[in-house]
Amino acid sequence: MCDGQPIENGKYLKTLILNSEQDTQSLAEKLATLPLTGSVWLAGDLGAGKTTLTRYWLQALGHTGAVKSPTYTLVEPYSIQRKDGSIKPVYHADLYRLQDPEELSFIGFDEYLDEPNALVIIEWASRAESYLPPPTLFIDMTQSVSDDNGTEARQVQLRVSKAGQAQGLDLSQLII
Repeated sequence: MCDGQPIENGKYLKTLILNSEQDTQSLAEKLATLPLTGSVWLAGDLGAGKTTLTRYWLQALGHTGAVKSPTYTLVEPYSIQRKDGSIKPVYHADLYRLQDPEELSFIGFDEYLDEPNALVIIEWASRAESYLPPPTLFIDMTQSVSDDNGTEARQVQLRVSKAGQAQGLDLSQLII
């Protein structure tokens, strides 16, 4: 992970290089410590690591079962038991196969977004950008070749939206 150093670091913007799946898991564990509610938009090409990051993130939040890809179901719901005994509702959505953003109203997607304390992690949110409310956090993942041996790395940019800023989200506290 760039020797643990971010490329950019700020309160509302952080860019990191993930050189391994362990780095991805470490980032997910740090994301799980953030007081996130609302939606998080994950962007990146196919194979950029969005689902892998989400899987580790759900596990870091406390989910112990299997993590299914919502590619065909659009949304997979999780009720995660927290250490304090409370339940954290988390929804993992993959809108890659979405034909029309209006389809989201037919499946009751608004209810996920309106649920108090819920976290909605959305892959391919750009397919329904006109329908969705602004996210709390943007995570953009880009695959790249990191060395002469052709080893793949991922550049990850985390950006707090205005909605996230209003919630007091601060990425400078996210130490990787």
